[in-house]
Amino acid sequence: MNGISTLKDLKQGQKAKVKSLLSTGSMRRRLQDIGLIEGTEVECLQKSPAGDPVAFLIRGAVIALRSEDSSKVLVS
Repeated sequence: MNGISTLKDLKQGQKAKVKSLLSTGSMRRRLQDIGLIEGTEVECLQKSPAGDPVAFLIRGAVIALRSEDSSKVLVS
């Protein structure tokens, strides 16, 4: 991937590195707790048929995130 986009924009099989989080408060802390910090590599594993949520591989764990949350994670 070139440039900066959001985690929500990743297509199945694509990988990207986290640049920053746009969320605040408890949701920001929760995203950090699951490993979404600057420099972490994330891979989009599978999208549900409706497109929400999406399964990501984050630090060896499969995590499902809603579009609302994944759109607040900047990646490159």
